[in-house]
Amino acid sequence: MEILLFTLGNGEIFGINVFKVREVSHTPTITKTPNMPLGVEGFISLRGNIIPVIALATSAGLAGIPEVTGKTMIVTQFSGHVQGLLVHDVDRIVRVDWEQITPPREMHAQGETMITAITRLPDGRLVSILDMEQILTDVIGIPIFKEISQTGKSSARMVFFADDSLVARKAIIMVLDKLGEKYQQATDGQDAWGKLQGLASRAGGDNPMSDQISVILVDVEMPRMDGYELTKKIKGDARFKGIPVIMHSSLSADVNMAMGKTAGVDAYLAKFDPVVLANTLRPFFA
Repeated sequence: MEILLFTLGNGEIFGINVFKVREVSHTPTITKTPNMPLGVEGFISLRGNIIPVIALATSAGLAGIPEVTGKTMIVTQFSGHVQGLLVHDVDRIVRVDWEQITPPREMHAQGETMITAITRLPDGRLVSILDMEQILTDVIGIPIFKEISQTGKSSARMVFFADDSLVARKAIIMVLDKLGEKYQQATDGQDAWGKLQGLASRAGGDNPMSDQISVILVDVEMPRMDGYELTKKIKGDARFKGIPVIMHSSLSADVNMAMGKTAGVDAYLAKFDPVVLANTLRPFFA
């Protein structure tokens, strides 16, 4: 995984997956409008498209940030949205193995919901990877689910899903609850693989796991083990034969979809579209 390092003016180092970054530039003139959500500085025209500009330090809930923060803008694209993120400065791009990316709870995080993972640079400094999905959802709001109707009779099997983002897990649960489906969740790839192994061991060799699990939904960006590696493990284990794996990610570029197909996923969906997610899952509940 390649991470773009940046700062927000408080001495901490933050990171974002380069697959979410379109460009970095000096902050242009921002047009402000009345009644903007907290954290939204305004809007800019980027090559003919109007995009929101988010004050990342404010959206992440960081206090005591100097006024000079925001001279640099990172233009990002994920979850079907393009937005500019105001930061203090951009450092460089570093490559980090997924095994070196740790859930914040294992680094004794004090309930910081805006940080989804932490890694360490060779010089020992910590890098906090912000939960951009949570921040974006806080700014634009969670989609309305009124278009989703229940499938009908609930399946006897369950949906298994893995995602490290709290807001993403909540969104998935809202869809599954609306569909009336049972589920089990995991918070990262390693957690998911351990739970799947446990389910398979308890089932024994005589009962295929496809009798218990209708579909497995995996995120791409997860600490300790990413969705690509998790998919390869699932597809390489005969006990999970016949269970479709759907990749559900905020990374929607063609290269990410191609990597998912290479890993063996049966479908690739971009977050967050609850109607598309529901319609994709329905056929597997029959």
